[in-house]
Amino acid sequence: MRIPVLTRARFAIRDFARREDGNLALEAVIITPILFWAYMALFVIFDAYRQHSINQKAAYTIGDMVSREDRALTDAYMTGTRSLFDSLARSAEPSTVRVTSVWFDAANNRYVCEWSESIGTVSDATIKQVENWDTLLPIMPNLERITVVETWTRYVAPFNVGIGDHDIHNFIFTRHRSSGSNNWQDNGAACV
Repeated sequence: MRIPVLTRARFAIRDFARREDGNLALEAVIITPILFWAYMALFVIFDAYRQHSINQKAAYTIGDMVSREDRALTDAYMTGTRSLFDSLARSAEPSTVRVTSVWFDAANNRYVCEWSESIGTVSDATIKQVENWDTLLPIMPNLERITVVETWTRYVAPFNVGIGDHDIHNFIFTRHRSSGSNNWQDNGAACV
């Protein structure tokens, strides 16, 4: 009596599943690539979190530095700010830094852009953009002024394990430490 092919295959698979003897070398060949990929993935995930943390700390440093400035900001100041950020963030590629002075108009319940200046690939903030920051900015008293510092830098993953290259964006707001607000030289960076 002949046993059908499917029945023989089912018996063979069941017998294979019940066997407890094995070849360690074969099992190692199967599991080693998975372990290697998992190790690389953990390395990339840790590196990405580390870079995000470093960038955020550098952005807070820039925000604190700008908030303590008692003189009008200039183009040279912005160039130095970006150089400092690149140094603190250990950025492999040139970054972008945008500083925006914002005040709150309680009568119209909106944030108003006083001035904005950017160095890098991102343009200056517009009046419309600042009005849409109502979910990002804190509740402020009427005519209160703050400085918003935004930074962008590129994260390049050392290995391709699912976390691709991407931009790291930080949005930091800081109240001015001494005077009412920072000014831009000759009021040349007014929002449009």
